[in-house]
Amino acid sequence: MLDVLSNGFKLAKDKFSGKALLTEQNVSDAIGEIRKSLLEADVEYGVAKDFITKVQEQAIGQIVQLKVGSGEKRLKVSPGDHFTKICHEQLISIMGEADSSLIFNKQNPTVIMMVGLQGSGKTTSTGKLCKYLMTKLNKKPLLVAADIYRPAAIDQLKVLGQKIDCPVFTVPGAKPADICVKAVAKALELGCDTVLLDTAGRLSIDTELMAELDEIKTKCRPSNILFVCDAMMGQDAVTTAKAFNDRLDLSGVIMTKLDGDARGGAALSIRSITGKPLKFLGVGEGLDRLEEFRPEGLASRILGLGDVIGLMQDFERVHQGDQEAEVQKMLGGQFNFKDFYQQLSMIQKMGSLKDIMAKLPMQQMIPKEVNVDDRELVKIKSMIDSMTEQERLNPAVFNESRVKRIARGSGNKAQDVNDLIKRFKTMRNMMGMLGKGMGGLLGKVPGMQGLNQINQMRKAAQQMMGSSSGMGMPGMGMPDLFGNQGGNVPVKKIDKDKMRKLRKKAKDARKKNRR
Repeated sequence: MLDVLSNGFKLAKDKFSGKALLTEQNVSDAIGEIRKSLLEADVEYGVAKDFITKVQEQAIGQIVQLKVGSGEKRLKVSPGDHFTKICHEQLISIMGEADSSLIFNKQNPTVIMMVGLQGSGKTTSTGKLCKYLMTKLNKKPLLVAADIYRPAAIDQLKVLGQKIDCPVFTVPGAKPADICVKAVAKALELGCDTVLLDTAGRLSIDTELMAELDEIKTKCRPSNILFVCDAMMGQDAVTTAKAFNDRLDLSGVIMTKLDGDARGGAALSIRSITGKPLKFLGVGEGLDRLEEFRPEGLASRILGLGDVIGLMQDFERVHQGDQEAEVQKMLGGQFNFKDFYQQLSMIQKMGSLKDIMAKLPMQQMIPKEVNVDDRELVKIKSMIDSMTEQERLNPAVFNESRVKRIARGSGNKAQDVNDLIKRFKTMRNMMGMLGKGMGGLLGKVPGMQGLNQINQMRKAAQQMMGSSSGMGMPGMGMPDLFGNQGGNVPVKKIDKDKMRKLRKKAKDARKKNRR
């Protein structure tokens, strides 16, 4: 997700290595990397140009304080950190403030009109928004199948309605505008307070489509008109959104498939071009995978800073009941395979492993070699499914005979089972260490309050792993646990003399820049 932008900003930050001042030359070098990544990510040219100009204006000539804060809170910072902060602020600025609000009527049913091109995920997004209204806002919606042209569109909406227990209204053979008018009357009869109109789309904008949408708007007077666009369309999505906005005066935008888009240009451009807020993101296939758009979270992910708030929201969305006892067991290193299985199931509900890892606030510690594969979770769960209750509760009972039986039952090799057991035991030891001294990110999870700050977590992680550049640990690591074919990422032996010379060289460079 957004790999093109993230790589560009990382290369830009690298340009400030060893520098103590944001000069015209080093800022220009960094801006060159950003300009390239913005254009490769399909960000609209005018938006990209405006972003670069503002970053340049703020960055050039700034004198960077190498230390901020006081006492124990005193931290080392760098020109690269300052430049990242400027970029973060400007990214938020071009995406606009967070605004996922919808207008609701006090008396008559609120009409929400969903519009967009065919194939953008409009019907699925209608179902996701319906569930969001039911679970988050306690609304009682009515789904309206007004797309009479696309084959199976009505059936698709009916299936979605059954999944979330929401009524679906349609009138066979009627015109879309007439269906929508009758749906509002039906909503009053059923006691529904919200009406979601799933209107028809086309493969491209045409006069007939717009005339039909105009008629629906005139007759139903929707309080909200939401445009659904596919992030993978890039600039085409932004151009289409502008055309719909010029004709219908949109309330906002729902962007789908952002999790599968390596570019992300549409997300950065759409607010500036249409003037309308990006309200929601579709980030998965499940009907609960509709997120309120948070520009600061997306900006942080683009810059490789992670998104802790987004990660915690994912956790809160899937966790059930009071997790404190389970959490304490995990942190104490006292959990068994049965507990581990439950945690894996929760992780699967949170989303893809790649998406979860992208939200971790220590991206610089995750090596590029890591190949996170969701199928590895399925493989691990299949091996645990093949264990007896005794084996799940007490990993100490495993022997060669038990390992072979589990391997046969799960369709894996004995070596795979042995590897899982070994990694599990190492991970249990590691979690015990985490529970004793490491906090921050985990401290924000319900049931984990009272742990330390994220910076302490980073430092402890670096000490445990022996290197700030990798996640590997003896016997177990992120790459190894989730199926990286190369096993643990090797940690290079540190040449102390070479490191000393490099530090001296960097120090001399800083002195030279100060002059």
